[in-house]
Amino acid sequence: MILWHAPSSLAALLAIPALVTFLAWAARRRRRALEAFVAAGLLPAVAPDLDPRRRRLSGALLALAALLLVVALGGPMWGFHWQEVRREGIDLVLAIDTSRSMLAPDVKPTRLARAKLAIQDLLGQLAGDRVALVAFAGTAFLQCPLTVDYGVATQSLDAIEVGIIPRGGTNLAAAIDAGLEAFEGRQGKHQALLLITDGEGHEGEAKEAAKRAAERGVKIYTVGIGTPEGELIPVESGGYLKDRSGQVVKSRLGEELLQAIAVESGGVYLHASPTSFGLAELYRDYIGTMEKRELATTLERRFAHRFQIPLAAAFVLLLLEPLIGERRRALARGWRTWPWRRWAGARRGTAAAGTGTVPAGTSLAGAEVGAGAGSEGGAAAGAGGGARTRGGVGAVAGAERETGRASRARGGGAPRAWRWRAPTTGAR
Repeated sequence: MILWHAPSSLAALLAIPALVTFLAWAARRRRRALEAFVAAGLLPAVAPDLDPRRRRLSGALLALAALLLVVALGGPMWGFHWQEVRREGIDLVLAIDTSRSMLAPDVKPTRLARAKLAIQDLLGQLAGDRVALVAFAGTAFLQCPLTVDYGVATQSLDAIEVGIIPRGGTNLAAAIDAGLEAFEGRQGKHQALLLITDGEGHEGEAKEAAKRAAERGVKIYTVGIGTPEGELIPVESGGYLKDRSGQVVKSRLGEELLQAIAVESGGVYLHASPTSFGLAELYRDYIGTMEKRELATTLERRFAHRFQIPLAAAFVLLLLEPLIGERRRALARGWRTWPWRRWAGARRGTAAAGTGTVPAGTSLAGAEVGAGAGSEGGAAAGAGGGARTRGGVGAVAGAERETGRASRARGGGAPRAWRWRAPTTGAR
């Protein structure tokens, strides 16, 4: 089975048919331009080496290379190995106030809605920490136990609404106790409780609960949401919430109690303003710096990335495409005109002339040198050799004239200069 590291990148495959269409259109346009310049019957005589099949092959290589590049961009993966993964982090419990006062709109859209958005951003920042959710009002209960599955935690967070707890009020002591029960064990240096509320704690002994948390080594970080001036609390039927005497209730931020809870447990208090909640900064500067512990060790499958294979194949095709050319004998002509082949031909001609034979295709200039050497040897053989020498000289001179004409006909310029040396003879 093939997996993809970036499957969205495979959308670029839609451009491959467009590339093929463009190459076909360009080839058709070039062929029409050539037909307008030269008649179809004269084309083999004007361009005998032109091969349309090579042009089609070049376009096919380009299209295939583009296809392989897109496949490499998608990041194919197949084959896997097991790897031991140790997960380290802290245990973090988020306690969220769900009382009616959290419907106040002094923090837009409401206090509770803004707090849930900030917690969602925080969950996206966590990496390895276990997180739990506690919802509280007049009482408290564990909404989500400690987990590293942040998707499950997000779903539990979405289910938290005002009225999820039938008993009204804001019992901060119950929230702290429920958070302590959510922790596993008593390793307080790896545990933190984040309390998000407007601070109107009319019930419970919040400070006593903060002392119990400090005895276990658990730090409580309090986040006050709202404004000191306060805001009216809207109700579903319209209007605003009223007390028993018929007076409109205005909810104000109780910072003093939240600050006292944070100081008692060794934590930090944060005021969430309407413009900046600051929850991510609180985690980065304080909670994230706590000592971490090993939470779990698991075996995970690690798939091997194979993008190198299509990438290398595309690179090879792009290197081969310019070498194809459009003419049939372009490569053969280049091979015959290499300097070392001309030098080897001259050496073969010289060796053959020394034996009196000139093989077919050998340069006549090499034969002339060999013929001259043979003439000198023949003259030194005896008195009768002089006549043969003079005949050999005449033959060489005739060969020189023929070589000059052949060189000029090929466009090679003047033939190589040959210097005749009079042979030494014996007694005349």
